[in-house]
Amino acid sequence: MDSLLAPMVKQVRAAVADRTPLRIRGGGSKDFHGLALHGQLLDTRMLRGIVSYAPSELVVTVRAGTPLAELEAALAEQGQCLPFEPPHFARGATDSATVGGMVAAGLSGPARARAGAVRDYLLGVTLLNGRAELLRFGGQVMKNVAGYDVSRLMVGAWGTLGLLTEISLKVLPVAPGEATLRFECSQAEALRKLHAWCGQPLALDASCWLQDDDGQGRLYVRLRGAVAAVDAACKTMGGTRIDTASAAADWAACREQTLPWFSARAARPELALWRLSLPATAPVMPLPGQPLLEWHGALRWLQAPESAGAALRAAARAAGGNASIFIAASADRSGASGQFDWPSTALEQIHAQLKHSFDPSGIFNPGRMVRDW
Repeated sequence: MDSLLAPMVKQVRAAVADRTPLRIRGGGSKDFHGLALHGQLLDTRMLRGIVSYAPSELVVTVRAGTPLAELEAALAEQGQCLPFEPPHFARGATDSATVGGMVAAGLSGPARARAGAVRDYLLGVTLLNGRAELLRFGGQVMKNVAGYDVSRLMVGAWGTLGLLTEISLKVLPVAPGEATLRFECSQAEALRKLHAWCGQPLALDASCWLQDDDGQGRLYVRLRGAVAAVDAACKTMGGTRIDTASAAADWAACREQTLPWFSARAARPELALWRLSLPATAPVMPLPGQPLLEWHGALRWLQAPESAGAALRAAARAAGGNASIFIAASADRSGASGQFDWPSTALEQIHAQLKHSFDPSGIFNPGRMVRDW
C-alpha cells in the first residue's frame, strides 16, 4: 500500500469501528456549498502528485489531493488542458482547489455546453469505501466496457460515497484559435441568437449574457477551434470582437464567480445565489431580478431570497429543469446551509441505496447532500 495512503486507511478503519463521522476535505475551496459540514477532518492534501502523464495519449493520472492549479500548469507545458474548465473558487491563500475536490463537486466552467462535463473526461478512480477497502474502477482508456462505469458515480457525489485517492482523466490540446464577440441585446434576443447559432457549424465554445450597471443587456460569445474556423465564424456572426487577453480575464472571472454581477451580492446579505439548470431552449422566465446566463441558456444564475425557493423550483421544473441554492445567504466556513433539488423521490432513493452500498456506516460527509445521510 502507498505510504501516503496508509494513515488515511487507518483513520477510516477507526472511524468505521467507532462510527465516527468523517469530513473529507482537500483545499476547502467549496466549503460554501451543500447542506452542512460535519465530522472529524480527513485531509486529502497529503495525497499529492502526478502519478503518470502521457501527453501523446492525452491521459493523466493524479493523486486526489494534488492542487488543481498544479495539474493545469503541467498540462499547459504540453499545450494541453482540462477542456471543461473546472472552477477553483479559491478565495484565500490556504483554500486551494484540489483534483479530488474537482471530481467530487462535478462543477464545470463556461465551456461546459460544448466541451462536456467533468464526468465526460473521467476515465477511472481509486477510492476507499466505507469498509476501508481500496477499490479501483475504470482505467486509462475511454472504452471501459467491462461492467458498469462506476467511476462516474463519484462525480458530484461530494465525497459521500468514499474517499477518492487517485483519478485518471482524459485531456485535450489547447485550441489554436480563439475569439470573443460582444452583442448588445436583450435576454430574449440573446437566446434567439444562441439557439440559431447552435444549429450551425460554428466554433461556438462559451456564452454569457448579463445586464450591465447601465441597464444594457450584453451577450458575450467565445469561439474556439482552428484559426480559420474561428475567423470564418466571426465574419458570419458579426458583433464586436474583444481583445483576446482582456476577454480571457473576463471568462476566468465568470468561471470563478468574481464578475461584478456576482460580487454585488455581498451588499445584499439576505440574497442567496440560485443555480437554475434548464434545457438550453427554455425561453425567458419570469424571475425576480436579472439573471446571468451561461451555457447558451442552459445555466441561469439568479440572486434571490431563499423564501423564493418554492416558486423558483416550480418554474424550473415546469421548464424541464431544476433550481437549487448554490450559495446560501447564511453560508460560511462552518456550514453551507444550501439545498440540493432532487427531481424525484425515486432518484433520491437510488442515491440513498448507493450511499448504503459504498458507505454502510454513513461515515463520509454526513449531511452534506441530504440531512438523513
